[in-house]
Amino acid sequence: MYEGSWRQGRASGRGKFSWASGATYEGDLAGGYMHGHGTYIGEFGDTFAGHWANNFRHGRGTQAYANGDVYDGHWRDGRQDGHGRYIWRYGHEYIGTWRAGEMHGCGTVIWADGDRYDGAWEDAKPKGQGTFRWADGGMYIGVWCQQASGETNAMGGVFYPPSGGPAVPMPPREPREAITKLLGELAVTEGKAASLLPSEKIVTWPGVEAVLKKPVWRPPEPEQIQGRRSRSSVSSIDMDLAAEGEEAQAQAHAQAQAQSSMSSEEAQARAASVERAWLRATSCMRAPPKPAKKQGETISKGHKNYELMLNLQLGIRHAVGRHSAPNSLDLKSSAFDPKEKVWTRFPPEGSKHTPPHQSCDFRWKDYCPLVFRTLRKLFDVDPADYMISICGDDALRELSSPGKSGSFFYLTNDDKYMIKTMKKSEVKVLLRMLPAYYKHVRNFEHTLVTKFFGLHCVKITGAIQKKVRFVIMGNLFCSHYGIHRRFDLKGSSQGRMTDKPLDQIDEHTTLKDLDLNFIFRLGGSWFQEFCRQVDKDCELLEQERIMDYSLLVGIHFKDRFNGNADNGGAEDSEQNKKLSAKLGIAMQSRVENVVRNPESESPLIGDPTGEFREVVLFFGIIDILQDYDISKKLEHAYKSQLYDPNSISAVDPKQYCKRFRDFIYRAFTEDVQ
Repeated sequence: MYEGSWRQGRASGRGKFSWASGATYEGDLAGGYMHGHGTYIGEFGDTFAGHWANNFRHGRGTQAYANGDVYDGHWRDGRQDGHGRYIWRYGHEYIGTWRAGEMHGCGTVIWADGDRYDGAWEDAKPKGQGTFRWADGGMYIGVWCQQASGETNAMGGVFYPPSGGPAVPMPPREPREAITKLLGELAVTEGKAASLLPSEKIVTWPGVEAVLKKPVWRPPEPEQIQGRRSRSSVSSIDMDLAAEGEEAQAQAHAQAQAQSSMSSEEAQARAASVERAWLRATSCMRAPPKPAKKQGETISKGHKNYELMLNLQLGIRHAVGRHSAPNSLDLKSSAFDPKEKVWTRFPPEGSKHTPPHQSCDFRWKDYCPLVFRTLRKLFDVDPADYMISICGDDALRELSSPGKSGSFFYLTNDDKYMIKTMKKSEVKVLLRMLPAYYKHVRNFEHTLVTKFFGLHCVKITGAIQKKVRFVIMGNLFCSHYGIHRRFDLKGSSQGRMTDKPLDQIDEHTTLKDLDLNFIFRLGGSWFQEFCRQVDKDCELLEQERIMDYSLLVGIHFKDRFNGNADNGGAEDSEQNKKLSAKLGIAMQSRVENVVRNPESESPLIGDPTGEFREVVLFFGIIDILQDYDISKKLEHAYKSQLYDPNSISAVDPKQYCKRFRDFIYRAFTEDVQ
């Protein structure tokens, strides 16, 4: 049984799933998978509370096993991976690094009786340099290795007695016995399944149904009933959860045998009866509401940019997959050098470092790779999730029309990331301001400036020489909340009104300053933080001689019923309330309607009406790569002859900053209730 939110006919948002075995899962779901934060309780009492990704434990989480063991730490693809702490029911504990479900790397084991081992591990066994300390103070320092017999042995070390006397070459007592006994006690116990692959879990896990795909029964076709066994078909209506169970296969086999003995008339009558029952029982599942169409055009085979998308995905997979996450956030100045870039050639037949592919021959460039890897770590982006979003089975989507700058925009299928093609001048600006940008986003957790995750270039070789530079950014509107209105606000008035007729404005239309018909009301503490952060962000942009940026605002109206998938059933769920802990992300707020006053000196902000609506707000500062170069100076000189110089966008960065802040502080005010 499933109770909770839905999206596009699948469980998404917050929900609870219960299995007949007694196992339950309560938490976040996406696309029918356990995805996000949630708690799973197995049939025999084993529990996991933490993060999930596509039905696998992935991220930080705590597993309490039915046998009394407990693991608290990081997971990857369903297995312990990263730093973690494991406490056995015997009282022993291990604190250190894991890899693929095994103790691997540097770690410490503390026995229940006080003995202790600090050192290197490999595949759940001590290997390499290590120190063994007995509870009475004796200590052995040496190298550990595995013998051909499989036993762990210590060799080439020295022993320091508890009394503090001089070291002796060999200890009077063997640490090997304690280690061997420990390894026997620390072996994977039934129910732990730390190192099992997903396909093997069916025979090991108690309460296994929670991570298996449930077969959805379909009525057999009449011609299939007449002596022919149909092929097994598995689909996912509500929960797309892993492989078929043995019991369902046995039932299908028994049904097939029974059906093969029926007469043709009996089979047809039974098929008709089954079909009627199926229509009655599952009409709600067979006819889900039509999902809302996602913004943009899917880049499929035959699209003019299909090969470019393949090249991009190959490059990202190569750039992100071959390096581990940096250990420190501290970077040397050399990492920011604009010359710090890596070229890689991708021939179609493959090479020593690149896989074969079906696209054209191209070269791939990474700009300042260490800086952007560190930025992804700073922004808490998991490398595996990052690659899945951009390079997974789902294609990218191209937005219908390029921006004013001529750049094209692409969205990942999960809406997490936006990819923008860039001019060479924009690349130079980003590389120039990268040291100041990195320092800024590291110092200010609530910064509103765009998050950059990677800067790359694809160069097509051969007869058609072509370079495409692009940057990967966070998508501000990635949320279960549907965005009903979006505004791009600069504080200027010349040309700052949408050219669409009123009846053609929809949730994907970006409105501008002169279209604004609201004042945004933020709670007291958040309003103060908002003002402080806008000041700091604008100081950075003014210092870097940046102008023409804007505040992108998305509004979700809580009083508007929206039956499509964009709403996601996320109204005031615990998950989305937690998101409000960050400035500009899913902020519970209010807006006040305003009306234009023709006699007002300023055409930008209307007069408040006292009519309020409950909303959820998203906002951030975008387009931060335009410096006040010669083209903008010429634009300023030309337009100043035609219009009021204060109304145009192209002005000096200092003037632009002041005008932007003055406007934003009028559009956003403190909510006093």
